[in-house]
Amino acid sequence: MPPEALTVDQLDEKALLARIFPRLGPTTALVGPGDDAAVIAAPDGRMVISIDTLVQDADFRLLWPSGYRTTGYNVGWKCAAQNLSDINAMGAVPTSLVVSLTLPGSTDVAWVEDLATGLAAGVQSLTLNAGHCSVVGGDLGRGSQIVVTAAVTGDLEGRAPVLRSGARPGDVLAHTGALGAAAAGLAVLESSLDYSIVREEENQVLAGLVASQNRPHPPVHLGPRAAIAGATAMLDVSDGLVRDAGRIARASGVAIDLDAGYLASRAEVLAPAAVRLGADPLAWVLGGGEDHGLLAAFPPDAVLPEGFVRIGDVAAGEGVTVGGQAPSTIGWDHFAG
Repeated sequence: MPPEALTVDQLDEKALLARIFPRLGPTTALVGPGDDAAVIAAPDGRMVISIDTLVQDADFRLLWPSGYRTTGYNVGWKCAAQNLSDINAMGAVPTSLVVSLTLPGSTDVAWVEDLATGLAAGVQSLTLNAGHCSVVGGDLGRGSQIVVTAAVTGDLEGRAPVLRSGARPGDVLAHTGALGAAAAGLAVLESSLDYSIVREEENQVLAGLVASQNRPHPPVHLGPRAAIAGATAMLDVSDGLVRDAGRIARASGVAIDLDAGYLASRAEVLAPAAVRLGADPLAWVLGGGEDHGLLAAFPPDAVLPEGFVRIGDVAAGEGVTVGGQAPSTIGWDHFAG
């Protein structure tokens, strides 16, 4: 950090908030930032709510082994993406976020400003076709590492929520969004490759995958469309396709078989990066999370919404298989690894 850079411990809370608020954009709330609490409309009479956290050195690093430095913008965008995706998976439209920041005093103020800009940009871009949403408030605290926590609300617009527990034997399993790209990007960041060289030589491959890890693009407008199309169960793929498919299987009391041929074709797209890193691209597709696509079950006669692709089938039984065989990888668990 340059010696002249302003840090958080050189400002009081009021001064830091004054640098953050203008970057969040106009509020969609009835009462936005500035009071003890925000006031948001609930025209449906119900409210969907979720919360998620990004912790330094657990969910992101400020400096990766590859030499890549994480910007505040990327952390802000990722915070928006992962929270909006949870609302999307219920078939709801996101309406607001409240954000809590824990910051060491040594944090560069410019990094925090960049985070606010990325957060607002993520919300605006990802919800462009999915209603109106904004950051309506939050909290600041001091701690030993950066922690970004956001709670997000959503509106069901009169529809029933799409739960994990509704899949039935005979249903079609479909997916929309990326598969394995964010995991591949994480592998690049964690590798010994010099990222400055990666960016210059292979921008279309490795650097593009890093962008998928840093700024995922969940299809936020497609959750409500899936609900309207009759989705019987749905979730966002945040911890890996196999693990998250297993969550639908357990909640619904069914078995899920994933299409091995289709998943192999998705892995083939990632093969050049896998060769460079000495990795298995199918492991990224099956077990990599953080792409935040949607996995949904539909009745067999349903017309899949545009963007969804059939990737498997729901049957009587239990567990998840790939082409009838046990999967080679499971996915991410925050505590089991």
